[in-house]
Amino acid sequence: MTDSIILAGNPNVGKSTLFNALTGMRQHTGNWPGKTVESAYGTFKYAGQNYSITDLPGTYSFSPDSADEAVAGGYVKEHTDSAVVVVCDASALERSLILALQSMDICGRVVLCVNLLDEAERKGICIDLELLSERLSIPVFGTSIKDKRKKQKLVSALRRSIPADCPGKIRNDRFYYVEKAEEICHGVITLKNDHKSSFDEKADRIFLGKYTAVPCMLILLALLFYITLVLSSYPSDFLYGLFEKLLDYLSSSPLIKAMPPMLSGMIIDGMLKVLCWVTAVMLPPMAIFFPLFTLLEDFGYLPRAAFWLDEPFRKCGTCGKQALTMCMGLGCNCTGITGCRIMGNEKEKIISIITNSFIPCNGRFPILIAVITMFFVPLAKSAGFISALILSAVISLSVIATFLISRLLSRCFIKSESKPFIMELPSYRKPDTLRVLVRSLFDRTLFVLARAVSVAAPAGIIIWLLTHIDINGSSIFNYMTDFLDPVGRLMGLDGTVLTGFILGLPANEIVVPVIMMGYLSGSSLENYTSLSALAELFRQNGWDVFTAVSMVIFTVFHWPCSTAIITIKKETESLKWTAVSVLLPALLGFVLCVLFNTIVNLFR
Repeated sequence: MTDSIILAGNPNVGKSTLFNALTGMRQHTGNWPGKTVESAYGTFKYAGQNYSITDLPGTYSFSPDSADEAVAGGYVKEHTDSAVVVVCDASALERSLILALQSMDICGRVVLCVNLLDEAERKGICIDLELLSERLSIPVFGTSIKDKRKKQKLVSALRRSIPADCPGKIRNDRFYYVEKAEEICHGVITLKNDHKSSFDEKADRIFLGKYTAVPCMLILLALLFYITLVLSSYPSDFLYGLFEKLLDYLSSSPLIKAMPPMLSGMIIDGMLKVLCWVTAVMLPPMAIFFPLFTLLEDFGYLPRAAFWLDEPFRKCGTCGKQALTMCMGLGCNCTGITGCRIMGNEKEKIISIITNSFIPCNGRFPILIAVITMFFVPLAKSAGFISALILSAVISLSVIATFLISRLLSRCFIKSESKPFIMELPSYRKPDTLRVLVRSLFDRTLFVLARAVSVAAPAGIIIWLLTHIDINGSSIFNYMTDFLDPVGRLMGLDGTVLTGFILGLPANEIVVPVIMMGYLSGSSLENYTSLSALAELFRQNGWDVFTAVSMVIFTVFHWPCSTAIITIKKETESLKWTAVSVLLPALLGFVLCVLFNTIVNLFR
């Protein structure tokens, strides 16, 4: 027989961490509300008994005011035979108890887990668990971040739980739950001191200060990119050299030599060289950027950045939750688009989805890094520092565009009233470096690289065929570039670059290899396994600093990849909004490139 358990709780109370400890799974934990926008499922066994467990989205209430609340509340109401384990933050017990009281109204078996006791103790907060259990008439157990007996304590509490009668529905008056929660906590909570940790207070004065919040945000962003750019150059050069030797070895192998020239060309000069390029360019930056980004998340800074961005987003007609989806988009636009379910209403969700592709994802970062390194770094002595500043400016431009387009949509096309952004800022925590490295490597870096490689392999073959199949003395690829060349020249680019972006629809990672093959006019990628050689190839085809700027602009603002487009269609269930999400960033990129190229031509 299997006992069914439902994990419920506010955002950032360690619910997903408890889920991972019980099941041995690696569900990604986040320091912001709505990170888990769908339920996670798992099983575990203890003392011969099987248990199934469901981790619901983090929510402050079961009242269906948003998608995460609707998912969580609806699931509990449909599974009243399951035991609900409500996970609470020991340092914010009153707020967390509201969800426990609602659970007791709609479910027969409720267990309370008071988590993060170590953090509460650090703040001088003591909880009388026995008195709390007596007042609620349900089992209560306490845990901390490093507690190794979570499974034993949970099972022990479940065995003490007794099914009870319940009304079966939630009261409409939320103040009822607030006043009941206050009465229960009276005498249960003891304060050794009446203020927050001095470190938290001092840090918040800096990170959330009126005059220091923006400089801190920009400095941290620039520092993040600086470390990524400087450290990633060495492993990239190593991989370039390694892959060059590997390809030379394969090209001279008897098996490849025995193949027909067309087949060996598709394999070596098409599939494998594109794979090597994507891996050498993508893997080092991601292996550095993702852990650094996750460290900021675990430290507690990212939710504060989202909290500060609430005001400008509200002025644009949405709310601070859009900042969270924007941060998710830095890793992958598909994740950011899915995360838009946490928005307060359908119209805010659509605005967030449409603008999410304005934020460069991991697939666009290699293009930006490569172009900046090739055309801007040689002009400066402090190469890494200048590159980081340029990349930070590019991201800032994308954020500004997100604000402007969000305001335009909310004022003119998708009018709606924005809801207040309720968010409990987590305490600053010392990140678990080992866990961050493992999680970043397997859950983000390798996952994204595997997706890029799976697209790059067939794309390399298709691109090679397009550049080698002649029709009336010209390749199919040349017909495409000639057709698009007038539009490309108007934008300060050329037809080859636009063809690269079009053929790169499956994944942005293959845009540069497409452009390389196009410029090589049907030859292979031989001798172009380094950025310096690639820069020379681009200059031979008319590129200069101004071309590079146009390339950066269009890299940031163009249509989403095919996977993101499919995700948009699933989330909006609308062809109209899917089309807007594709055309709007492309139109913005086209207009900005044309304006920039026009200004440049006026002064040349």
